[in-house]
Amino acid sequence: MPKLHLMIALMMWLTPVYAETPLVVDVVTAQTTADMQQLALTGEIVARDALGASFASGGRVAEVFVDEGDTVSAGTSLARIESVQQEQALRSAEAGLATAEADQRQAVEDLKRQTSLLERGATTLILRDNAQDALNIAQGALTQAQAALDRAQKALDDTILLAPQDATVTERAVEPGQVVSAAQAVFQLALGEGIDAVFDVPEVLLTGEGPATAIELSLIDRPSVTFNGETREVSPLVDPTTGTVAVTVTVLDAPEIASYGDAVRGMATKQRAPHIVLPHSAMSVTVDGPAVWVVNPETMAVSLRQITVDRYETGRIVLAGGLEDGTLVVTRGAHLLYPGRLVQFAEDVK
Repeated sequence: MPKLHLMIALMMWLTPVYAETPLVVDVVTAQTTADMQQLALTGEIVARDALGASFASGGRVAEVFVDEGDTVSAGTSLARIESVQQEQALRSAEAGLATAEADQRQAVEDLKRQTSLLERGATTLILRDNAQDALNIAQGALTQAQAALDRAQKALDDTILLAPQDATVTERAVEPGQVVSAAQAVFQLALGEGIDAVFDVPEVLLTGEGPATAIELSLIDRPSVTFNGETREVSPLVDPTTGTVAVTVTVLDAPEIASYGDAVRGMATKQRAPHIVLPHSAMSVTVDGPAVWVVNPETMAVSLRQITVDRYETGRIVLAGGLEDGTLVVTRGAHLLYPGRLVQFAEDVK
């Protein structure tokens, strides 16, 4: 029993000593500074001028002559669909034209004969006029047959898809044996050499001042390769699924290794109104909302101070109010504090 009393007395004597021992913490001095906000997103390199190539009529694909990444010149064959029906239609149109030409020649001869007979008084004016009408009909039929032949020839020509101009194939969406419909895009072509970067930007980042103009770009697989871009277009529509807005950035000085479809990282820096910025480790919370522990430099005791947060960023919080310049704010060790707790600055501990 005496030993137990001794231990209790010793603990009661030591407790005030430990309670009064200042807690070593790290602090920062609140200071209003220029607020530079950096935003980084991942996008994709695309062609500045793109074209979807498609067949004028539907059918089954017989051959595909190019693949993604190929560079083609104007008039190059890209793909071909089966042309059995078009060839038959062309032969039928050619036969129709031959018949119309023969009818027209016969009508010309009939008119000449009737005219000659009329001059000699061996026929009537009615028969001569009938010959003229027959010639007019034959000429109309010939014109119609020629038009049918032209349509048949064009239909046959359209079974081969040609590059409209010099381009690079960026996407191939067709294989031999596949049935395609008229105007269905089977290739995506990049026209010219200009490239853009397209980003899906959360709508909330575009409120207020809008997107930054100057963008720093770098390739995902080669972060050391950096180049510049300039915001050119912001879509007026918000994707209902992702809540993002497509932002197109013009690439100003693209490196030679950049190609269509490459993943690219874009970083924008926006200048905002000056704010007090604190490390995220200073953050505490009460029933009333966000707070920080502040130090009274005269007593070295801490107390909670409510703050208003403007936004949260990686590794830091940007304040909208609640602190004045010069306020000492606890960072490391804040989770061990309670009101009135005495602290000691870590930099003062030798």
